[in-house]
Amino acid sequence: MAKKSKVKKTAKRAPSILTPASLAFLERYLNNPSPTGFESAGQKIWLDYVKPFVQDHFVDAYGTTVGVINPKAKYKVVIEAHADEISWFVHYITKEGFIYVKRNGGSDHMIAPSMRVNIHTDKGIVKAVFGWPAIHVRNGKTELVPTTENIFLDCGCNSKEEVEKLGVHVGCVVTFVDEFMVLNGRNFTGRALDNRMGGFMIAEVARLLKERKVELPFGLYITNSVQEEVGLRGAEMIVERIRPDLAIVTDVTHDTQTPMMSKVQSGDIACGKGPVLSYAPAVHNNMLRHIVRTAEANKIPFQRLAASRATGTDTDAFAYGAAGVPSALISLPLRYMHTTVETVHRDDVENVIRLILESVKALKTGQDMRYFK
Repeated sequence: MAKKSKVKKTAKRAPSILTPASLAFLERYLNNPSPTGFESAGQKIWLDYVKPFVQDHFVDAYGTTVGVINPKAKYKVVIEAHADEISWFVHYITKEGFIYVKRNGGSDHMIAPSMRVNIHTDKGIVKAVFGWPAIHVRNGKTELVPTTENIFLDCGCNSKEEVEKLGVHVGCVVTFVDEFMVLNGRNFTGRALDNRMGGFMIAEVARLLKERKVELPFGLYITNSVQEEVGLRGAEMIVERIRPDLAIVTDVTHDTQTPMMSKVQSGDIACGKGPVLSYAPAVHNNMLRHIVRTAEANKIPFQRLAASRATGTDTDAFAYGAAGVPSALISLPLRYMHTTVETVHRDDVENVIRLILESVKALKTGQDMRYFK
């Protein structure tokens, strides 16, 4: 009698739900700059992709873009992400032609020196770099540290007048140049994954609902909000316009497995181990239970995070807007937030898409999420 093999069988990996067309959209969408307050170009790319999967769409005054399935339905469910990325504003141009900047959102001054940037002007893109004194001339005992007061742009000009002739003026927005790439075949890396990965994921939910011919008994509002990075402003506006009955928001959260990250401070969260479900006052307990049950029923791995007082995401704006909307947050683990090399695991991206999709499918029209009546 032959001996039984001691080799453990590995679980079969679920077939990918991402297509060549969706990955091409992801790269195009990520590479296009969409700074806070200036999201329109990226929103147009997003809407062009989503249009075939929805019956209707609308755009509000500030650029939040919404695709709608079953637009005539009275019961409304939102799935939401935010479209904007951190950036800089031209703040002051010296007589020698150097440019000082102000933050637009939570831009990180520590990573700025030696970075290449695009200055967005009415005449087109002006190339520039963040300059920095060479190591040879810096005094090691009083080592210079980048601050918002000493980082500056050099666009190759010798005077303020020369800079202005290029079309650069105070108020022009500035974005980093770095673009999308894949690390080790399974990690998506680039700038602005926070949170255009979210916009990509909710667009994929819309695609899968269409391709799988899922008939929803309620209206679904696929919502890509502007101006999250400066205080959840786009979500604050659009929740009042839609006035949904329920909302599922997706954003990114910190992977804490890399050097210099504190699990005590930020929790034990890992890229590759699944979507992250947050606990916070804004997160509605019954919505969260619905998502947990959905994950367990569909064998979708997930992680948990205590967000405490606020989630810091558009979840807060939806939860406390329109007289209170039962809302939950499904986050994507991400490394190196607010840098040009933000990194996520492809498996997590697919599992967030699956979890939002299955959570939406499991909802019923008229579902009452109140704790008691």
